[in-house]
Amino acid sequence: MESRAAKTFTTRLFLLVGLALVWAFLILCRLFYLQVVHHRTFREQADRQTSRRVELLADRGGIHDRNGALLVRSLQADSVYINPLLVPDRAVAAEILARILELDRQALYDKIQRAFERRRGFLWIARKTPAAAAVRLKSLNLDWIRFRTEQQRQYPKGVLAAHLVGAVDFAQQGNLGLEQSLDADLRGRNGQVRMLADVSDRGIETQVATEPQAGKNVTLTIDERIQFIAGRELKAAVERERCTSGSVVVMNPHNGEILALASFPEFDPNRPPPPGEDPAVRFNNAVSVPFEPGSVFKVVTVAAALETTRLRPETVIPCGNGRINLFGRVVHDHHSYPALTLAEVLAKSSNIGAINVGLKVGDPQMLEYIRRFGFGRKTGLPLPAESAGLVRPLNRWQKTSIASVAMGHEISTTTLQLAVASAVFANGGLLVQPKLILWRQRPGGPVERTPAPAPVRVLKPETAITMRQLMEAVVLNGTGRAARLDGYSAGGKTGTAQIFDLAARKFTHRYNASFMGFAPVTSPAIVVAVTLNGANKYGGTVAAPVFRAIATEALRLLSVPKDVPEARPAGNDPVDENDLAIADLNAPATPPPAAAPAPAAQPQLPVLVAAARPGLAAGSGPVAPDFQGKSMRAVLRASLAMGLRVEINGSGIARGQAPAPGSPLSPGQPVRIEFAP
Repeated sequence: MESRAAKTFTTRLFLLVGLALVWAFLILCRLFYLQVVHHRTFREQADRQTSRRVELLADRGGIHDRNGALLVRSLQADSVYINPLLVPDRAVAAEILARILELDRQALYDKIQRAFERRRGFLWIARKTPAAAAVRLKSLNLDWIRFRTEQQRQYPKGVLAAHLVGAVDFAQQGNLGLEQSLDADLRGRNGQVRMLADVSDRGIETQVATEPQAGKNVTLTIDERIQFIAGRELKAAVERERCTSGSVVVMNPHNGEILALASFPEFDPNRPPPPGEDPAVRFNNAVSVPFEPGSVFKVVTVAAALETTRLRPETVIPCGNGRINLFGRVVHDHHSYPALTLAEVLAKSSNIGAINVGLKVGDPQMLEYIRRFGFGRKTGLPLPAESAGLVRPLNRWQKTSIASVAMGHEISTTTLQLAVASAVFANGGLLVQPKLILWRQRPGGPVERTPAPAPVRVLKPETAITMRQLMEAVVLNGTGRAARLDGYSAGGKTGTAQIFDLAARKFTHRYNASFMGFAPVTSPAIVVAVTLNGANKYGGTVAAPVFRAIATEALRLLSVPKDVPEARPAGNDPVDENDLAIADLNAPATPPPAAAPAPAAQPQLPVLVAAARPGLAAGSGPVAPDFQGKSMRAVLRASLAMGLRVEINGSGIARGQAPAPGSPLSPGQPVRIEFAP
């Protein structure tokens, strides 16, 4: 018989074993609950505490010019942050960080204190810090100062082509220019890495989950050298003439490749917009800001006339001595020309001559050719906020609209559209789509070229060649003499349009001054369009010299052979650059600006081919023919054929002339002819 002590021991043992089994069962149940029932929930909690998913930033693609010069690139930069809850002394922390990062100490301390009071565990101190400052902070080895690598967009050329390449925001997303329109290509695709971290957020083990895919590098048609020249000359002209803004487009007329596209005012995309900056500073004036072109648009009027009427360059156009009554409205010219040939209407930029030509063409055909040249629609250039300009439908034209449109009013365009239109004459009558991107390429991937649409024929080849000759006369003998090049022939057209004051509801004496042209004339290699907004002088005075400066350098850089002698005689005629398109049809002839007075109006008719007839420049000179008894049309045709300059007075039949028939003429001497009924 067991003793009482043995029974008590056995009982206690069973109780202890039973309690152990119950405890073990409870533990197993708890483990089952944790590891099976709620395994996913607690695993996710553990992962959130011990691991991080860090985004691997994809390299944003670079932008280069046609020769490989770097315009835009991305660099790695350290951003500084802290955990305010782990900072041992917030005042000391503010002092250290403010001194190295050049921040305001008190403001930084207040920022850290507010974050601490709100129990925030993360606070940015400085984003994308300079490399030297980041190195100094890292050398302190303070565990509460932490770093995160971010991308920083860099524009090595500063203001060069800033409106074109654009800029990015703090999230590295494009918000201007090509950075915005090509954001999907440039951005790439970010990757992810899974990192196991300790309680101090220090990495223990990393594993790449998704590899980042770099953005595409983009190569532009822009030539950095020509872009620099265009920007320099545009800035100088705007500041010299005290204009409000300006733009330049340089283009290859045969394939539409944009060699330079400059806009002013300028900005540096490396710096954020300063407080109070006018948003217009970042507008791309060449593509986004339309304006009334004025007399530069007369090339469309003349080209339409050559295609749709029987008018020829030698056809005499009545100019009404500077005044015409059009449907009850009186229109005044900037000079009192009795009559001009069609060639001289363009060279002299006669408003009434252009109106009479436009009336011959007619409203429907005029509108058709305006649209043929691409006005009123976007060019398709991959830039944000491109303007289509304004071309009203025919049912919104008034009786006098043909007069306004013929001389470049009641229509708006952009500098880019002017360049495209000028290319039509330069390439033989084809409308080409402007091109800005040569190719895209992802690192290690194939080159992606964007096929250009086939050009569309706008003019007959013979019409385009005739227009080249007429536009050359504008530069040689007309309002565009300031555009003459040394060693190269050039053609173009000046334009000066009055700016409408919306507040005062009237036209002002500030102008949109333009010049569009090409060179060399026989085989144009470039087209240059220049616009200066808010000028107080004529296009031939302020815009033509910009064309001259840019075209001269661009032709040299492109190794285009010279086609005329370096130094050519400038001629004895006074230069008259008044090409003002009178916007207010009821207003009298607008006086020329005080800064650029025009010479007294004389009905002098420099002839298109005068400079091309070496026989007239001989030392002996020609003799005066007998014009007496001939009509004005016959006189003008004969003088044009012989390369003589004539001055006419009156109307009807030639009754007298000086010098007399058979008298020797010195080079450039005009023949004065009196006409009477």
